[in-house]
Amino acid sequence: MMTLRMIERLWSSKSYAALYRLLIGARPERAFGFENQLSSLAGVTALAIIRLDELNQSATPFCSRLIHTLLNVQEADGGWGDLVTTTMCIRALSCNHGAGVAMDRGLAHLANLQKAQGIWPDGPMRRMPEDPKVSLFILYELGHLPAFRAAVRFDDARAWFERYMQVLSGECAGLWERAKLKCRQQVGAEKQRTLFAAA
Repeated sequence: MMTLRMIERLWSSKSYAALYRLLIGARPERAFGFENQLSSLAGVTALAIIRLDELNQSATPFCSRLIHTLLNVQEADGGWGDLVTTTMCIRALSCNHGAGVAMDRGLAHLANLQKAQGIWPDGPMRRMPEDPKVSLFILYELGHLPAFRAAVRFDDARAWFERYMQVLSGECAGLWERAKLKCRQQVGAEKQRTLFAAA
């Protein structure tokens, strides 16, 4: 069983690869295969924040240290290196209804890199070729966040996958089904809130 103390020990000793393996465990993110990106300091820190939030340990001093680290390693362009790590950092900062300048800068970074056709490149420059797998990861991790949906051209991204579903590899098609489900859950939740507010 994973504990706060175990996570803190591995993070403090800079055993990021071991901590990544511990944190990713049976998580759905594992299916995307982004170990190289997420086993970095920023990636592991983001995963640790998410896990502590899930364990109801986000009010601990250690979690505050993790958040402080994430804020300090944000780059001048608003990202955290690659798009996968940036996505996880934004998700971590959104835990427990978090918001703020760092998250806004990260979302603006993703919005700036979104290609005309609605999906994202395979690297941190818009001129790089589009990458459906990276784009699916972004939608899977952030598609439920209203701030993300407002910052990027969300409908364009979703429409791209609907349009090209037949030509996606089997792996990407399966990942799209997961991402689509999470995105639809948020749409349903937004509709329910609107209905309750009107009543």
